[in-house]
Amino acid sequence: MISIVKKTGLWWSISGLVILLSIAAMTYSVLTLNAPIRPGLDFIGGTRLQIERDCSIDGNCDSPIVVGEVRQVVEAQGLANPIIQLLGDDKDVLSVRTKNLDVEQRTQLQTALSEKIGQFDPKTIQIDSVGPTIGQELFVSGMLALIATFFGIVVYLSVRFKFDYAIFAIAALFHDVIITAGVFAVLGLVLQLEIDSLFLVSLLTIIGFSVNDTVVIYDRIRETINNNPNSSMQEIVDTAVNQTLGRSINTTLTTLLPLVGIFLFGGETLKFFALALIIGFILGAYSSIFIASTLLAWWRMRQEDKKIALGNTSSVE
Repeated sequence: MISIVKKTGLWWSISGLVILLSIAAMTYSVLTLNAPIRPGLDFIGGTRLQIERDCSIDGNCDSPIVVGEVRQVVEAQGLANPIIQLLGDDKDVLSVRTKNLDVEQRTQLQTALSEKIGQFDPKTIQIDSVGPTIGQELFVSGMLALIATFFGIVVYLSVRFKFDYAIFAIAALFHDVIITAGVFAVLGLVLQLEIDSLFLVSLLTIIGFSVNDTVVIYDRIRETINNNPNSSMQEIVDTAVNQTLGRSINTTLTTLLPLVGIFLFGGETLKFFALALIIGFILGAYSSIFIASTLLAWWRMRQEDKKIALGNTSSVE
C-alpha cells in the first residue's frame, strides 16, 4: 500500500513551488500586459483579421512572412500596438488584431498587406469584431460563473460531508485553477497566446472534473471511518486513497485520450481549449489524491492531537 499521508511534505512542496512559479508568471504578465493572462478579442474588444497567402500563385509563398514587416505595414495605417501572429504549419496564415476597424479601414489594411507580403486567398479571409463593452460583459459573466461554482461546491460538500471537507476541496480546486492559469500566462508571454471565452469554459470544466474526483475519495474516507472508527486518520486516508487510486488514474487517462486527439487534430479553435483541459485534468487527479486528502488528514490529526493534549491537561489538574 502506498503511504500518501507519510509523504505529505513532498506533495505540498511540489505544489507550492509550482503555484509560486504560476503566481510569478501572472505577476510578470500584469506588469507587462496589464493582465495576469494575455486577454483575447473576446475580453478587450477590437478587430481580428486572419488571412492566408495564396500559394497557388507562382512565387507568392517563396519567402516567409516576417512579423516585423507586417508590424510596419499595420502601424503605417495609424494602428498602434497591433498583435500579430503567424499560424498554420507553414506559417502562411497571418492573424492581426487591432482596435475596432470599419469596412474602409479593413479594406485599406488588407490592400497594404497584400502589396507588401503577397496575394492572399479571399476564401480564407476571417474578420471578427467585438466591442469593448461586450468584452467586459463576457469577462464579468465568466468570473461570476466561477465564483458561483465555488460557492455551490462549498454548500454541496458541507451538506454531503462536513465543512472542513468542503474547505479542503476548494483549496485543491484553487490549486488546479492557479496552476492552469499560470501555464497560460507563460504561453501568453512566450508564444503571445491569448485566452478567450473558451478558457473560462475550460476552467469550469476542470473544476467539475476535479471536484468529482475529490468527492469519490472523500466518500471512501467517510466510509472507511465508519467501518474502522478506531483506526488512525493516516491509516484511513491511505486506505481510502489506495482503494480509489486505480479508478482515478483510469478515469483520467481515458478522459485525456480524446483531448489529446483534439489538441493534435482539432484545429486552431479547439487546440488550446483542449490543452487547458489536459493540464487541468492532470492537476485535478493530482490534487484530489495528494492535496485534498492530505489536507484533510493533516487537519483531522491536528484536531485529534489537540483533544489528547486537552485530555492530558485535565488529568493533571
